[in-house]
This record gives sequence, structure tokens and C-alpha cells, in this order.
Amino acid sequence: MTPIQKVIYHKNKNIKPVWLMRQAGRYLPEFRKIRRKNTNFIDLCLNKKQVKKITLQPIKRFNLDAAIIFSDILMVPYGLDQDVNFKKNYGPILGELELKNLYKISHKDFTNKLNPVYESLETIKKDKLLKNRDLIGFVGGPWTVLVYMLNKKSPKKNLNKLIKDKGLTSDLLEIITNFLCVHIKNQVQSGASVIQIFDSWAGLVKKKDLERNIYEPTKKIVNFIHSLKTPSICFPRNIENYKEFTDVTKPDVISIDYKVDPIKIIKNIKIPVQGGLDPEILLTNKKNIKLKTQKYLDIFKNHPYIFNLGHGVLPQTNPDMVEYLINLVKNFK
Repeated sequence: MTPIQKVIYHKNKNIKPVWLMRQAGRYLPEFRKIRRKNTNFIDLCLNKKQVKKITLQPIKRFNLDAAIIFSDILMVPYGLDQDVNFKKNYGPILGELELKNLYKISHKDFTNKLNPVYESLETIKKDKLLKNRDLIGFVGGPWTVLVYMLNKKSPKKNLNKLIKDKGLTSDLLEIITNFLCVHIKNQVQSGASVIQIFDSWAGLVKKKDLERNIYEPTKKIVNFIHSLKTPSICFPRNIENYKEFTDVTKPDVISIDYKVDPIKIIKNIKIPVQGGLDPEILLTNKKNIKLKTQKYLDIFKNHPYIFNLGHGVLPQTNPDMVEYLINLVKNFK
């Protein structure tokens, strides 16, 4: 049993495993070197040789308890034949969306298009560096994937205009949820030992729409992950009521963002917790990093806890600070 599994299944409350969202990414010089030579991001995510290298880069550098496959939540829209491109200093740009065309896509066609992702997982899982470490697969939350597919770029404001058509939203959520389950199953069968659901834009949903747009589709996916006998981690970023979310969707782990009060979380949530530290803390100094890291470790000292950030590692982060952070967690008693 891996350290993360011991926490998830309440086998050991004393250990505090650590991995970081976006641990394989732009803050690492060895990643930037690869990225300069591979300008098309989607093609890079489908390059089995490079995906393995990138996924294992932080494992070679740091004493982490898990690798997370180098991929993107927008591989699902890509698998559904929507154009997906990434513009430097801007973010993703998606093509036009025709709902009727989505009904024509089979599970087989979708799987074949994303097969390099699954083959990458298979080769990474066999690497000796993964001994006693988890290999985390992931998907975007149904709502977040819908937001990108409809908005065709990263949303900065409320999406009221786009989601007025509740019929369209409902139909699209159903299709997305269906193919997210296909993507999850393929990842698990290829070696992923944990699945994280990144609902990056959950905070955009109004309270009256949470059941339809967040809770119901997420619960379906969590139940599906459990049917595969695989643990689930949910990260509903900026959602207001984490307790309600966990009570309804029932993930194995709830990952909290950096705006959440961890004291409130420890009082209200019984399941294992992950994350919370503001990634900007890593841009400060060692004294501050130690102070803020210690705070989370102390709060969750007697609670099943996986150390992580409240969002991804920022591109301007010094890798030495990441190493310092990880060593702090590893030496915590």
C-alpha cells in the first residue's frame, strides 16, 4: 500500500504524504527545455516519450509520494473532436462546438484519439521510480470542461449568457460526464492508481444551480471511480461549502484551495483532506514557507491529510524552494 493509499483508507494518520499540483511543469528548467522544442501543447501531451520524461522529472528531483501524468483536462474536448490550441501568454483557445456532432462520436473513436495518453501511463507505471508511489490520473470536473467547451477560452467572468439555455447545458453535461468516465476507465486500466477531479471553475456556479451543474454530475463520476475500486480526490476550487460538497458527492479525499480556512475544514469534514497552501508562499522566503507549512501540518496533525498546494505550482517558482517545502513535510513529526 502506498503512502497516499494509507491515508485514504485510514491505515495511518501519522504520515503526511506530499505531491504538488502542476509539479511537472514550467518552473522546472528541464521541462522548459522540452517545451521550447515542442511548441504544440496538445501534440506534446500525445508524445509518449516526452510525457514519460516530463511526468518523472519532479520524481527524479524531489522526495514526492506520487507522480501525476503530464496531460491536460482539455484532452477530453480534443477527444470529442473540438479544436484545442494553446496560445502563449493567453491560454487555451477552443474551436466551434456542434452538439449534434458529439452524438456521433463513439467510445472507441474517443479512446483511439487519446490512446497515446493511455500508452504513456502504461510505460510510466512500469518505471522503477514509481515503486511505492502512486501514479495519479485526472480529469476536469464536468462543469469545468463544459465551461471551456462553451466559452472556448478560460472564463474570467460569470457565464450567465452562455448557460441560459438549460437544455443545452444539461445535454452537454451528460455527454461530457459520459466521456469523462471513459477517460477515467482507460487511465485506471493503464495504471493510474488514483483519480483526481479538477473542477477549477466550480466557484462560478450559483448556489441554486450547484445540484444540477456540480453535485449531480460529480457524484456520478465519483461513483464510477469507486466502481473501478480506485480512490477519488475532488478539487472543487473556490466552492463555498466544502462540507455540503463532500456530503453529497462522497469522494475519498477533498482537496481544498488556498482561500479556505483550514480550521473550518478540520471542524466540519471527517474524510481525508488534501492541499490548502497558497502557491505564492513558495515565491517568498524559507522562514515564511516554514511558518505557513507548519500551520497546515499542525492543523491536520491528527487528521488524514495529504500535503499539497491550494492550486498549481506557479511558473516563477524556484525549484530549490519546492525542495525545501517537501523536506519540511517529510521531516514533520
